[in-house]
Amino acid sequence: MAYKVPFVDARKHYATYKKEIDGAIIGCLENGDLIYRQQLKTFEENLASFVGTKYAVGLNSGYHALHFSLLAAGIGPGDEVITVAHTFVATISAIVHCGAKPVLVDVGRDYNINCDLVEKAITSKTKALLPVHLNGRISDMGRIMKIAEKYKLAVIEDSAQALGAAFDGKRAGSFGAAGCFSFYPFKILGCFGDGGAVTTNDPAIARAVSLLRFNGEDRETGEYHYHGYTALLDNVQAAVLNVKLTQFFPKWVEHRRKVAALYHEGLRGVKQIQIPDFPGKSFHDVFQNYVIRTADRDALRTHLKSTGVETLVHWMKPVWEHKALGLGNPALPETAAICKEVISLPMSAETTPEQVETVVNAIKDFYKR
Repeated sequence: MAYKVPFVDARKHYATYKKEIDGAIIGCLENGDLIYRQQLKTFEENLASFVGTKYAVGLNSGYHALHFSLLAAGIGPGDEVITVAHTFVATISAIVHCGAKPVLVDVGRDYNINCDLVEKAITSKTKALLPVHLNGRISDMGRIMKIAEKYKLAVIEDSAQALGAAFDGKRAGSFGAAGCFSFYPFKILGCFGDGGAVTTNDPAIARAVSLLRFNGEDRETGEYHYHGYTALLDNVQAAVLNVKLTQFFPKWVEHRRKVAALYHEGLRGVKQIQIPDFPGKSFHDVFQNYVIRTADRDALRTHLKSTGVETLVHWMKPVWEHKALGLGNPALPETAAICKEVISLPMSAETTPEQVETVVNAIKDFYKR
């Protein structure tokens, strides 16, 4: 159906930035710059500068960013990696594909890892912490880095939903051994397909990820150092991402923060829902998603759809309930409850104040009934 308020509007997005996007694509095609050319290198330099790291390595997905970062950090069979269950399955799959064991802990009110539970999950086999910065809010990296230092653990940040988010002025993806990003089309910084990147200050990790992404080959010397993968970020996608990052991204983040403020103002008085207005002066949120929480989730979603408002749910059931994944039952009550209660409202660079008003009025109308 055609929504009056779409979750995102990809067609409007392209139409708005068509000149710049087309220029980036045509420039690559006219020059035959398709694989591992200057556009990719320039994007990597600009991404590293934005995040605040020495290196960035472009990949073809956020999953590969996670997988390669873990491999580069030495994670392998017999190791344990602590992460959350309230995340896209790729976070956990990356650990499994290294031969390691994911140890799942619960999240807090802000949907990020509950730091009070991390130390209790550490064993002699624990080698890394993998916090997930969800919905555009960074985890409490102050506490996480202290725990990691105490137990000598690597930190791999799943920053797929948090480009631009910060803690104490330092951006997501710059705290740990590596930061992992996704450029899936619906992300704040999205390409036209899929893409990802690793950011790091460690030259050894940057080199390992660079080799892993192109079959283990050093592209400068032609020497193969080990059996790798085919996971290079396409040059055309890199060119588009670079235009978006350098010309528009900060403006989009500020727009999302303004949209979030309008949602906050409009919904604060609705007692039946929780809004994502979390305390903490150390946090700078970028609102990849605007997630509300209510016991009436399914009925509210049905009502919003009937009024032309598109919503999404991340995720309908806890990841461990997908029996084929073999995760057992970690018994995480907050994660289980969240899966029954959360709704992501429309939020994008194209979301207008008028659309926010439509959504807010529809929610208030539901509860008046």
